[in-house]
Amino acid sequence: MTSSPERARRVPMLRRALVLGGALGVFAILLGWLLLAPARQDPDAAQEATARAFALLAADNATSARNAALDAVRSDPANAEAHRALAVAMLALGDGLGAEAELQRAVDSGTDSGQLAHLRAHAFLLQGNVDKALAESDRTDARFRPYGLRMRARALTAGGDYAGALAALDAAIRIAPRDADVWTDVARFKRTAGDLLGAIQASEQAVKLAPGNVDALVLRGVLVRTQFGLIAALPWFEAALARDPADHDALIEYAATLGDAGQTVASLAATRRALDARPGSPQALYLQAVIAARAGRFDLARSLLERTGGGVDSLPGAQLLAATLDLQAGANEQAIGRLRGIVGAQPLNLSARKLLALALLRTDAARNAIDTLRPVVARGDADSYALTLVARGFERIGDRAAAARFLDRAALPGLAEPGAFRADDSAAVLAADVAERPGDPAATLPLIRALIDQGDMAGALAHARDVVAKNFGAPAAHLLLGDVLMLMARPADASVAYRNAADLRFDSPTMLRLVDAQDRAGRRAEAANTLALFLSQNPVDIAALRLSAHWQLAAGDYEPAIDTLERLRLRIGDGDAALNAELAYAYAGAGEAEAAAEFGEAAYALAPSNPAAADAFGWALYRGGDLPGAVELLQKAVALAPRHPGLRWHLAQVYADLDRRGDARAQAQAALADPGFPDRAAATALVAKMG
Repeated sequence: MTSSPERARRVPMLRRALVLGGALGVFAILLGWLLLAPARQDPDAAQEATARAFALLAADNATSARNAALDAVRSDPANAEAHRALAVAMLALGDGLGAEAELQRAVDSGTDSGQLAHLRAHAFLLQGNVDKALAESDRTDARFRPYGLRMRARALTAGGDYAGALAALDAAIRIAPRDADVWTDVARFKRTAGDLLGAIQASEQAVKLAPGNVDALVLRGVLVRTQFGLIAALPWFEAALARDPADHDALIEYAATLGDAGQTVASLAATRRALDARPGSPQALYLQAVIAARAGRFDLARSLLERTGGGVDSLPGAQLLAATLDLQAGANEQAIGRLRGIVGAQPLNLSARKLLALALLRTDAARNAIDTLRPVVARGDADSYALTLVARGFERIGDRAAAARFLDRAALPGLAEPGAFRADDSAAVLAADVAERPGDPAATLPLIRALIDQGDMAGALAHARDVVAKNFGAPAAHLLLGDVLMLMARPADASVAYRNAADLRFDSPTMLRLVDAQDRAGRRAEAANTLALFLSQNPVDIAALRLSAHWQLAAGDYEPAIDTLERLRLRIGDGDAALNAELAYAYAGAGEAEAAAEFGEAAYALAPSNPAAADAFGWALYRGGDLPGAVELLQKAVALAPRHPGLRWHLAQVYADLDRRGDARAQAQAALADPGFPDRAAATALVAKMG
């Protein structure tokens, strides 16, 4: 388990309480009005409704239990058990304010206050009052001690006392080893602390002990989504909703997962159900805003986001969406403020950095834009968009030589290894910091970077292995080890480390690392299986679709490549030069020359200095019979990237058809000079034919 988690991860309970407080407070006021409204007294009906409420709670249907308890308290406002049932249901539904009021009514109706301390602790936690929650948890009656310890652990976690929280949960396990709620809280705590392995194991135990526990099912779904993928998580949320169809948290997770899996209609339907369950839900409105933005309906997205009333402002995703909408509307200064906050909290968020640089360029802060993107363009795998933004920044400040260098890189992005941001201090200074904080990954990571910078790979590897040994349940530790091994040109060993990370968190960055390591280790079939498995779980992941299409094109599987690329185009639109170029190749390979020429022309219009775009357009024209147009574009492509054997091979074939025998032979021989050139037999035959 990580010993020094980031501060941003220490307050999930408080953040959730602040998000939900407004909507639930309205419900509490409405409830008070209902209780004060005239109603016919019926103690027998109240008793029956109370029994039904507790039965529904036992069946893990808190929404229906709340409704039954409401019937009970309206039939007999003096029924203490009815108030207690209503309070328990409200706690299960996240309504701390309403639960506190109902607990007080239970006391006023005769319940011993000391028997409700654990429930009051829960209510205070939901309201974000950690101190009161701790005080009440300490007063918990012995019969409810596991519940009280759970609340104590949640309060301590919210306050950053992870050691104290773990001790409370260990005590709860000793007292109630078969309590599913205890194991659910253990899983939640382990996840917050970064120990995904521990969280997975605890959540498995929770659903084993109580297969219908809605809270356990939802958390299990969240962890399965991380561990295996989007599609695998859906049945867990569906199982929770089968128990309580109106459970707000289950609906939100279900909607988010459906949306990320590309099932937009189903996702929208789930958000509407969430709004029915909790009118004005900030999370549901935020998800609807995301759906609207993806569909290009920016005004609607902006309106929906405004309706959240700031309820999701603490979420980086919501801030990123808001900043994107600001940029779309021309509110650059407002976008800058949001994006600086995101980059400050998440320095490795490359999307936020690129958006911030764009906003800064729009406000003539070119030097600041360049500084924002320096860590991004220092990477060997920097994308063409980031490189172009930096180039524009240098143009603004009059440094045309630097601008030209970055524009050259943008025209033909490098394929070098991605690297972590460089260390800010010397290895000696950082080693002293590690000695003062032994076992702290936050101290060890900068040291590993510094050791890599100075070429001490053995030292970096030793420290990376130490991080894994002390944080085996944290995916980031395994990724770090794999990255070091890749830098040491040991892809087979790196693939083992990446596989360990993927067993805990099978997300896009982990998948890409694992696929690359397997491929470099000479295990292309295994790499293809990894990619296919990821896509089966995450069918609209952009990086996975790109890689899959690239491999399909390389294998000559043009029809499947068209399907993959068109799915990608639906996701990201028509403004991507690389995507248009690959569509041109795919349609040309499938014999659809007209479509190939259209996409080739679109790619070339977007990036006329990109050799791949010029080649794609030229090759599409060639397959359509326009040899003069093709040769001009293919010559330009070769001039831009003279070392690329594939471009030379395309030009050789056009020269051959034009009967330029010497030129065709020269280009084919140049392609053959590259040992990695795949079409050796065809090129050799062409050389012989042209001789």
